[in-house]
Amino acid sequence: MTTTEVRVTVAGHQRKKSGRKPFPPTLPRVEIVHDVEPEQKICGCGSTKHRIGEETLEQLDYIPAKLQVLVHIRPKYACKTCEGVDDPGPTVSMAPVLPQILPKSRVSSGLLAHILTSKFVDALPFYRQEKQFARLGVELSRTSMSQWAIHTAKVCEPLLDLLKNSTLSGPLIQMDETTLQVLKEAGRSPSTKSYIWVMRGGTRACPVVFFHYSETRSAGIARDLLHGYRGVVQTDGYAGYDFLDLEQAIIHAGCW
Repeated sequence: MTTTEVRVTVAGHQRKKSGRKPFPPTLPRVEIVHDVEPEQKICGCGSTKHRIGEETLEQLDYIPAKLQVLVHIRPKYACKTCEGVDDPGPTVSMAPVLPQILPKSRVSSGLLAHILTSKFVDALPFYRQEKQFARLGVELSRTSMSQWAIHTAKVCEPLLDLLKNSTLSGPLIQMDETTLQVLKEAGRSPSTKSYIWVMRGGTRACPVVFFHYSETRSAGIARDLLHGYRGVVQTDGYAGYDFLDLEQAIIHAGCW
C-alpha cells in the first residue's frame, strides 16, 4: 500500500489583543508628576541618577458642576455739552438688550438648555433637579423650571413646525402612538389617558423624529399630522389608521 503525503498551508492570522480602550485624544490632559525625594536621586556611589524613562497611568476625572451669575451691564453715554438743551434726537446712547429665549428671565440660555436636556433627554424630573441645585447652594424651585419649560415650548413653536415639515419631506414615515399620564392637567383627572403620537421620517441623510401630544387617540390626530403628505406610511393595525387606505397620495404599509 502506497502512502501519499499531502501538505496543507494554513494562512496565518492575527488575534485582536484585548485591552482598555484609550480615552478620546480631544479630552484635556492634566499632568501630575509624582517625583522621588531629592536624596533618592543620589546613587550610593555619590553620583546623580539620570532620568531614564517614566510610567504613565491615565485616569478619567470628573469636574463637578458649578453655577455662576452672568451680570449683563449696559453702560449709558450722554453728552454733557448738550445737557439741558432741547434735542429731538436721542440724548443717551446704550447698547440694545441682548436677545433672550425668555426675556427678562433670570435663567440664562445655558442653564435653560441643561434643565430641559436633563428633563426630556435624561428623564431627570424637576424635583430631583431641585435637590441637585440645592446641593450647589442655589434655591431653584420645580415650579420655576416647569414654567420655563412651558414658555420655551411656546417660543420654539416655529422650530417645531420646521421639524414637522422635515418629517413630511421624506418618502417614508413610520407612525405610532403611546399612552401618557399627565398628573396635573386643567379639567382632566390624573388617571385619564393622554397620548404621544410619534412620526419618524425625513431623509436618509437627515432623519427626524417628531413627537405630538394629544388628549385623544382619535384618527383625526393622525389625519392632521399627515396633512399634505405624499409617500409611504407604515403603521400597526390600529383602526385609527384605516383612513390611509383611502388616501390617493399615500401608500399604507403594515408594521411587518
